[in-house]
Amino acid sequence: MSGILTSWTRGLSTPVVLALARVGGCGKQKAPGTWGSVAGLIWFNVAFAFSPAWLVWTLNVACCLLAVGLCGEAEQRLGKSDPGEVVLDEFVAMPLCFLGWDRLPEARPAWVVLLAGLGLFRLFDILKPLGISRLQRLPGGWGVVVDDVAAALLTCAVLHAAARLFPG
Repeated sequence: MSGILTSWTRGLSTPVVLALARVGGCGKQKAPGTWGSVAGLIWFNVAFAFSPAWLVWTLNVACCLLAVGLCGEAEQRLGKSDPGEVVLDEFVAMPLCFLGWDRLPEARPAWVVLLAGLGLFRLFDILKPLGISRLQRLPGGWGVVVDDVAAALLTCAVLHAAARLFPG
């Protein structure tokens, strides 16, 4: 399975791989991980906020698997391990922060939940608590993407716990 996820990227040109891995110009900005996350937040609002749960899961899994290949290929072409300019991992992980969206913003403004999700995700992505840092040791694109997925799922859990503990 790993070979399938990575081999398709070898035929892409370097400018295409890097443009996708950098999410356009996001990876070239100051604080690239934050810009990639903001782009992912916009992506969530466009593609997922009003979609049925099965579609959200299917698209998120597909996007994460594509990101494994692209991020791993970008690492190789840049000659760096998990380079900061590669932000596709933040982009594809960000929507995972809001799984179960329909149960999150019930009695509070949606923008508060979105900003809280963005802030928590960046915090967990930077600090990598609860063993998330060990996930970076996975080979190639897996190590680039999976730690962000874990940070997003932790964010999702915290948002849902907060929604239950502090109902609107």
